[in-house]
Amino acid sequence: MSETAKKQSFWKQYRFPLILIISIIIGCIVGIIMGKDAVILKPLGTIFMNLLFVVVVPLVLISVTSAIANFGDMKKLGRLIATMFIVFIITSIIASVFMLVVCVIFPPAQGMDVQLEAPGEINEFNTADQVVAALTVDDFSKLLSKENLLPLIIFSILLGVAINMVGEKGKKVASALDTLTEVMMKLVQVVMYTAPVGLLAFFAALIGDFGPNLFGSYFRCVLVYHVALIIYGGIFLTFYAYVGAGKLGVSRFWKYSVTPILTAFGTQSSVASLPANLEAAEKIGIPKRVRDVVLLIGASAHTEAACLSGILKIAFLFGILGLPFNSIGTFGSALLVAILSGVVMCGIPGGGLIGEMLIVSLYGFPLEVFPLIVTIGWLIDPAATVLAVIGDTTCAMIIARFTEGKNWLIDHVKGLKKTSSEEVVEKAEG
Repeated sequence: MSETAKKQSFWKQYRFPLILIISIIIGCIVGIIMGKDAVILKPLGTIFMNLLFVVVVPLVLISVTSAIANFGDMKKLGRLIATMFIVFIITSIIASVFMLVVCVIFPPAQGMDVQLEAPGEINEFNTADQVVAALTVDDFSKLLSKENLLPLIIFSILLGVAINMVGEKGKKVASALDTLTEVMMKLVQVVMYTAPVGLLAFFAALIGDFGPNLFGSYFRCVLVYHVALIIYGGIFLTFYAYVGAGKLGVSRFWKYSVTPILTAFGTQSSVASLPANLEAAEKIGIPKRVRDVVLLIGASAHTEAACLSGILKIAFLFGILGLPFNSIGTFGSALLVAILSGVVMCGIPGGGLIGEMLIVSLYGFPLEVFPLIVTIGWLIDPAATVLAVIGDTTCAMIIARFTEGKNWLIDHVKGLKKTSSEEVVEKAEG
């Protein structure tokens, strides 16, 4: 292949991610130059976010229902869902233990000097009530909202199972849902055309608003988190991709994760990043029935990234309050609270507030510390969202390994090559 052809191939493959990177860089520069005035650009970013959120609700309803309805073998579906939750739990525990080690070696609150401001009165937080509220709603109309994504997913799964149980009559509905899923993915592509402008505006406002804080009292905590996240992502996500599909899985995972990473970093929402992540998973080669179930449920139920940030916030508060963070009992409670806070979070911007309330409530910390971890949450949210999004993808790869067979990706690539060869022959004959 000539150099010109290679350049054209590279540009064709990475054109959109490169455009997004350029948009983000320009947005950062604009934010630095304009400072707080960059907030005037935020409406453009908000329009992009709103478009994504409008697409996400019907996408989840149609895609999850379609995936379950078209699954066929209900026993295999049960195995997939069981495997999914086992993988989610294991990766969340590994993430928690990793961040515990990091926070013991590099205490995030060391050298912190900040004046506390007592927040307004916070209502009592009931964990059981919050979990119930996160999983169920009392009216169908409430399902059609991004704030109630988990109840929507549960409803979609049940609806898909019901369609499957109908048998032959249900196949027409399942087929229609499959077609609707394709339509929704095309709509996603249309919406993503607005991403360059939306991300530019979002980053300009973000840097203009929070830029100075990164070099203030929170710098050590934010630095510890981002370095830990890069190490965790580089080592553990690569390992998970390898477990899922070997060296080929690793190369294809990182190759096609650029757009989801940039979308997640810009939108700070695992739900808003779903369209880009589903498209990337398709390019990687993750089977449709696996990616449609795992990624859509994982956007709200996978707590890996939430555990990393939860442990950091807990260790930070222990340091600020002068409490010892060095015993097995403390580590165990921190791990449990981090997982619980992740479970009750919603997959939307600001959803971390719920988890932060839970941390303060369960430990009985003074309310004055609440604004501290809220600020930390805002500063680390973009990077945390990145891990949440691509972490779902590696989980989907592992799940495909155990439900579709160890050669699932090799078979997919062979199928692509065969299809490509047949198209070449058809063109030659034509």
